[in-house]
Amino acid sequence: MGVLTVAKEIRPIRTFAVAPSLPARLEGLRDLAYNLIWAWDVDVQDLWRRLDNDLWRTTDHNPVLMLGMIQQDRLEEVLHEVGFLAHYDRAVAKVSAYMSDQTRWYQRTYGNVDRPVIAYFSAEYGLTECLPIYSGGMGILSGDHLKSASDLGLPLVGVGLLYQQGYLRQRLNNDGWQQELFIDNDFHNLPLTLETSSDGSPVTIQVEYPGRMVTAQIWRVQVGRIRLYLLDCNVPSNSRADQDITDQLYGGDRDMRIRQEIMLGIGGIRALGALGYDPIICHMNEGHSAFLALERTRLLMERNNVGFGEASLVAAAGNVFTTHTPVPAGNDYFAPDLVDRYFSSYYPRLGLSRYDFLALGRTNPRDDSEHFCMTILALRLANNRNGVSKLHETVSRQMWSAIWPDTPIEDIPITSITNGIHTRSWISHDFHDLYDRYLGPDWIDDPTDWKSWEGLDEAPAEEVWRRHERRRERLVAVARRLLRAQLTRRGASSSEVGAADEVLNPEALTIGFARRFATYKRALLLFHDEDRLARLLGGPHHPVQ
Repeated sequence: MGVLTVAKEIRPIRTFAVAPSLPARLEGLRDLAYNLIWAWDVDVQDLWRRLDNDLWRTTDHNPVLMLGMIQQDRLEEVLHEVGFLAHYDRAVAKVSAYMSDQTRWYQRTYGNVDRPVIAYFSAEYGLTECLPIYSGGMGILSGDHLKSASDLGLPLVGVGLLYQQGYLRQRLNNDGWQQELFIDNDFHNLPLTLETSSDGSPVTIQVEYPGRMVTAQIWRVQVGRIRLYLLDCNVPSNSRADQDITDQLYGGDRDMRIRQEIMLGIGGIRALGALGYDPIICHMNEGHSAFLALERTRLLMERNNVGFGEASLVAAAGNVFTTHTPVPAGNDYFAPDLVDRYFSSYYPRLGLSRYDFLALGRTNPRDDSEHFCMTILALRLANNRNGVSKLHETVSRQMWSAIWPDTPIEDIPITSITNGIHTRSWISHDFHDLYDRYLGPDWIDDPTDWKSWEGLDEAPAEEVWRRHERRRERLVAVARRLLRAQLTRRGASSSEVGAADEVLNPEALTIGFARRFATYKRALLLFHDEDRLARLLGGPHHPVQ
């Protein structure tokens, strides 16, 4: 695939992609590529593997990039493969039926609605590995939230930021030390669509920053039935410093963090307005987007000619806040002078004094030295607040009890909704087939109906274990392949590279950890019972590695 780039400084501004031409018979591949249903539907995934398994793997499971790189000869070849065409027709029909189905849970329970009425805001979304705009568990939860909303038929739209480099990637150097790499994402080779006006120009919004307006364009990700809108500040009219607002996820200093969160919260609400949405419910996934509560209040004040008190009560009735962090250090705090820098012109638009504005983000409004906390802002301006487990509900009530000083701990208005997963995203091909065989489609349609799982009692234990062993063998094979590639990049000797094919025992229990070993993850619990740990690790009949 050839790429021509017109650059401003070192940042790509406009990319022209030259890709093979899809035969008319296969034109539906393009729509399949741009809908992330393939991230969880095994039959659609298998279609891409069948088209070109090597490309599917080397592109990090990115069908848009695949279609740009695949040889024209291969496209012509599959036109004569009856099995492939039947598979293609089945996948196209399945996705079409899924997208038009009006009998999902929400429609059966509440009826149809014309436009989404729920807006879900998150700083990161873990949807698929080829769209690296996430760093960890919160992003995975956000991604699964959108996928599950799609399956349930929820009238929901997602809002986030589109990071030019996303989160850091980790490599080991020749001495075994971790190095951080930031790689530019090529948006035109990702499952993204730029929102445009009728004249073809990008839909943009503007947000006030000190002494200037910052512009953002809007990209769309189609997550099944759900649209996720991502704001991108990398546009020519912005200064380089403002282009960097959407450069890295969780990158930069406190000044960069507040600029990002202004764009996510205030810019996100304006983006929805520019696209014709007026949501009734706004769900803040963690405090990063809490400024949206202020923008919603401002809009209500202007539309209805009311004061901040009345407007904020109306807005709060439609604001939902999920807090994730169990330790104070994990919450965003901004120094008062930093808040002044970015909001001094916003105070009068809300009819608030500096004191009253800063009080919204403080435990003690009278403490002028206390920093402004995004979690406290969200807790004050949302009527619906939840932690992510029953234990976290208790911890959160204790952490934030000072906001409700005269309220008993058990009555503090923070509830809990236990984190869940999008089932189909986490079930392997092997077990998907097993469940289909013994359960039929019920486990997909309603995985929370425990009766639908009773059929698994009929599955022979040997068959279940064989599938488990195959999964473990594949894990070891992937680890060996990645280690070999890593050693090759580091210039290791041929013997060292060859030895990579022998690492890990596919018959042992493998324990690993990824990304961060942060203290609040409580790794020291491993050593809470040292005698038991020694028995687990030293048992000759149950090897652990």
